[in-house]
Amino acid sequence: MSAGWFRRRFLPGGPLPAPRPPRPRSSPVPYRRPRFLRGSGSGPGTADAPRRPDVRPVRSPARGRALPWNAGYAEIINAEKSEFNEDQAACGQLCIRRCEFGAEEDQEWLTSCPEEDEVIGRELEASGQVGGCTALVAVSLQGKLYVANAGDSRAILVRKDEVRPLSSEFTPETERQRIQQLAFVYPELLAGEFTRLEFPRRLKGDDLGQKVLFRDHHMRGWSYKCVEKSDLKYPLIHGQGRQARLLGTLAVSRGLGDHQLRVLDTNIQLKPFLLSVPQVTVLDVDQLELQEEDVVVMATDGLWDVLSNEQVARLVRSFLPGNREDPHRFSELAQMLIHSTQGKDDGLTEEGQVSYDDISVFVIPLHSQGQRSSGH
Repeated sequence: MSAGWFRRRFLPGGPLPAPRPPRPRSSPVPYRRPRFLRGSGSGPGTADAPRRPDVRPVRSPARGRALPWNAGYAEIINAEKSEFNEDQAACGQLCIRRCEFGAEEDQEWLTSCPEEDEVIGRELEASGQVGGCTALVAVSLQGKLYVANAGDSRAILVRKDEVRPLSSEFTPETERQRIQQLAFVYPELLAGEFTRLEFPRRLKGDDLGQKVLFRDHHMRGWSYKCVEKSDLKYPLIHGQGRQARLLGTLAVSRGLGDHQLRVLDTNIQLKPFLLSVPQVTVLDVDQLELQEEDVVVMATDGLWDVLSNEQVARLVRSFLPGNREDPHRFSELAQMLIHSTQGKDDGLTEEGQVSYDDISVFVIPLHSQGQRSSGH
């Protein structure tokens, strides 16, 4: 959801500043959408991070409101990448109550916004804002933890003998078939400027008539075809791994907003290819025999670009047992995870791997949450 809508709906203090406008694809740094992490619950607060110019103090983002379940929170901003903080986190308590709407109210809602994502579009238009964001949300409700993800952030469960992914990243590479199929059904979305086919490399004029590998929406593997003139157009999805881009612009394939985002120097919209529906994973906390060091780690993509699930789990297991008396240990762990992506802890990342991304991290202990749910 848009930054302004998110702040107005859930957090005190008014709307956030307007997001920066999209970067054109020819820009040295590809357009990156903001990432939002959100937790829901209650618990004690956190400690402050060291006073470094590039690290925001570890605090409750909701102006003094307690973080969930004694969660640790830390984020680094302006990590030598841009003058804006793109990856932000927010946390607070929500009160949910049942409300029965009548037929008239339901009809009014459906008439105004036939699709849920249109709510954000109308809010953006009314406020004169542009942009979009990805979202990773964790909600604790009646003994279960619900994790919803629309974007490229990630959540994992770390226990003594287990590392369990709680979300999957959605990028042009992971959702290739869905995106290609959409272009197959609605070829007008490409306006004759792009080819939906994927090739291992960018084709050139010299490749005409040659046999090359390709993939289409119905194919899991690769096959051969003779290169035609239409194949020389820029690919709908180009690049691999972190370099994969949708229409040469976006590195994610799910999220909220971006209603006005277009390919540079064209009228081609990216919004039709961006799915706003999140993937939801449910963790039955009551069925787990929780230990004191069992935690959920939620972080934006900058952390996972450098550290694997197993590396993060190793850091968690090595840090928490020796700091049981520290009331701020979860915040300190979140801060240590961020520092490890900047080469401050030798031997943790692969040689030469350092993140220059803005990063937000939550470390959420499940032990107290499990005790609370079992007592009610």
